[in-house]
Amino acid sequence: MEITTDMIKELRDKTNCGIMDCRNALKKADGNMELAVRELRQKGLQTAAKRADRVSAEGKVQVYIHGEGRLVVVVEVNSETDFVGKSPMFLELAQELALQIAAANPKYISDKDVPADVLAHEKEMIEARARLEGKKDAVMPKIVEGYMKKFFEEQVLMDQKYFRDENRTVADLFNEKVSALGENIVIRRFIRWQLGEVSQTPEAPAAE
Repeated sequence: MEITTDMIKELRDKTNCGIMDCRNALKKADGNMELAVRELRQKGLQTAAKRADRVSAEGKVQVYIHGEGRLVVVVEVNSETDFVGKSPMFLELAQELALQIAAANPKYISDKDVPADVLAHEKEMIEARARLEGKKDAVMPKIVEGYMKKFFEEQVLMDQKYFRDENRTVADLFNEKVSALGENIVIRRFIRWQLGEVSQTPEAPAAE
């Protein structure tokens, strides 16, 4: 299939990747735009994964203030280099994460950050509730699995639905930007202050 300039431009707009990378991905995908996007994102994530052991100490502490100071979010997002940390795409990601935290009030960055005792308590609660409702032991694992999936979707930033597009998760957004930036990007920590409430997460590694 002939790869046109318009196709390359469309793919660049979707992925922010270079012209030659876009051309090669379209050729490999035989012009299929969706497959080409997946190819480029996967390639970008593989590149970033190879750099996962590198120190990410640049980036930005993003601050979002809403409602005349009634709600404040501070999130630290790190990159390997100052160049990437000041790039429009990185800054956009930091801002979107701050807005997501403001809108959805997560407690943790990734599922790895949820303490074991919290998970155990949640499972005990749902099992006790299910037994009170007369549920059989045979269906208990599925009940717990369904509840815990909902728990992660509500409490874990990376598992939450992206507030601008509920067909995507925050992890989808994050991975898309990481694949384009090609660096080890880390959501280091965040805090969300709301008048009368305080919610904070400890320092945490990059979410996968």
